[in-house]
Amino acid sequence: MVYGSVGIALYYLQEKFLFHPEKLASDHVFEFDGKFMEFNIPVNKEDTISLVKFFPEDSIRKGIVLYFHGNMKNIERYAEYVKPFTKNGYEVWMEDYPGFGKSTGKLTEKKLYDQALQVQKMAAAIIGTDSIILYGKSLGTGIAAYVASVTEAKMLLLETPYYSIPHLFGTYAMIYPTASMSTYKIPTYEFVEDVKEPIVIFAGTGDWVVPYRCAKKLSEHLKSGDLFITIEDSSHNNVNHAPRYYRAIDSLLN
Repeated sequence: MVYGSVGIALYYLQEKFLFHPEKLASDHVFEFDGKFMEFNIPVNKEDTISLVKFFPEDSIRKGIVLYFHGNMKNIERYAEYVKPFTKNGYEVWMEDYPGFGKSTGKLTEKKLYDQALQVQKMAAAIIGTDSIILYGKSLGTGIAAYVASVTEAKMLLLETPYYSIPHLFGTYAMIYPTASMSTYKIPTYEFVEDVKEPIVIFAGTGDWVVPYRCAKKLSEHLKSGDLFITIEDSSHNNVNHAPRYYRAIDSLLN
């Protein structure tokens, strides 16, 4: 009875475990360091995409980084992480998922993919795809990998990625059939197999949110020349604080 009750709770509450959005009023005023511009993109009567473009200090733009953030709050939580890119001359576009920040609409896995592709098409319309870098952090790694699998880009960068959502759930609820219970799949491992561009993965050995072994398992699906960079002792939220991370990003962008 206990096993069944917990299993039922996990099934019906899984979105609560996976997504932690924080909505913002439509008239909320963003305050970020540096130059930025906010866009509200209508998709249909119910759905809108809230997008913020962060600009480099130099007027000469090397390219665009499409940054797909994690599962917490909204753009305000992740804005500080654009600095390594804007410092190196890249514009950064960051969208909020449905129900996050000012974005509206019901969240579904298909919408995560479709809206990410819409943002990619907007970027591709103004700059060559060989100047677009796809970047995913945590939840966003599977979304970035999907976009990279069906479009062209300069490279794909993944920070603290997961093998798939069912596999991730399985690390926490290993006695349950998470493959069939998970309503969200996001099979990152399948997507990376179809990516022709270089892939670089950053993962911390002290990550307890997405355990290091979940990211390391993706190595089985990487092609020759792709990089898996281990950040020793870093946790889920401070991989991008490590000197090795900054050195790698500076090298990749230059």
